[in-house]
Amino acid sequence: MKFQVNRDVFSEAVSFVVKLLPQRNPQPILAGVLIEADENGLTLSAFDYEASARTTIEATVDEPGTILVHGRLLSDIASRLPNAPIEIAVEEDGGVAVRCGSARFTLAAMPVEEYPSIPEVSGTSGVVPAEDFGTAIAQVAFAASRDDVTPVLTGVQLEVSGQQLSLVATDRYRVSLRDVPWDGESAEQTALVPARTLQEVGKTFGHAGTIQISFSGAGDREIIAFTAGNKTVTSLLIKGNFPPVRRLFPEQTEHHAVVNTADLTEAVRRVALVLDRSAPLRFTFSSDTVTMDASGSEQARASESVDAHLLGEDVTLGLNPQYLLEALGAVKSEFVRVTFTSSDNANKLSPVLITSQTSVDQAGLDSFKYLLQPNLLLR
Repeated sequence: MKFQVNRDVFSEAVSFVVKLLPQRNPQPILAGVLIEADENGLTLSAFDYEASARTTIEATVDEPGTILVHGRLLSDIASRLPNAPIEIAVEEDGGVAVRCGSARFTLAAMPVEEYPSIPEVSGTSGVVPAEDFGTAIAQVAFAASRDDVTPVLTGVQLEVSGQQLSLVATDRYRVSLRDVPWDGESAEQTALVPARTLQEVGKTFGHAGTIQISFSGAGDREIIAFTAGNKTVTSLLIKGNFPPVRRLFPEQTEHHAVVNTADLTEAVRRVALVLDRSAPLRFTFSSDTVTMDASGSEQARASESVDAHLLGEDVTLGLNPQYLLEALGAVKSEFVRVTFTSSDNANKLSPVLITSQTSVDQAGLDSFKYLLQPNLLLR
């Protein structure tokens, strides 16, 4: 095999396909990138039995063929080569020669015959706006659990209903939800996608215009595919029943506070500095302010107030500051609305609902919802 390819195009392609590979893979063969050269150019693929990435690029192919080389090493090399065309060829001894300008590398070839077959997905179930989908992933995926003890909570549930695609994630202490337009099959269907894979899709395809989504497979090999331009990512779905968290979202009540998002974010960051790890931050919502109080070890204390517009009676409750900060970072609006979901103001452990707010009087334009369970205040 022998081909020449643009340095920047090749480097970007290799970087894309290796992003989804785990840093440490128990099977060395899965650390490889498969490169197939033919009259149509190059196809680069990576697969670890759970997720795959594939892209096609233009190249001048002198001798067609297929090679398998260590992906991260090739990515590191390609990103540092001089600004000149890259030539890659298989040498007589079986090594893979990489030449670019005066730079030359020789890499060991991995056995192609031992590499698993890359999942193939045909057809398109529907299309979503790439920017909306990428934003929705960023607003939802962080709420998924990072604890593998309960695998179903480490994923983001995709739910198709009519002309709407919903993304939902939870770790038991919070729930994040966002809807995006769906142009495709209107039949109800669901897919539980690993959050890590979906986050890479959002980062890579977020500015692609549109993303094609395909549901495929059955039984133990149910997969989902995301395609934009010349790139495709597939993921094996998580097996299991996602908890019915939608029913936890109450009808919005009029008992709520509206606060400037940036002001609240900065105040929470400052006051939380004195907190012991995992301790709640005390919030007191009154008619025109929200006050944050914290006390930690070494007799450290902190307090700060920011302007707020409260409708209803005063409320005091404890919230996990990190969980709140992640929600505030997901709110893409100048103001945030904190809704108190219980009609009983004495119940300080009822969840709070966080949504975007364009102004003090106008709700936000997106469908982002974040339900956060308060903490018991011990002092």
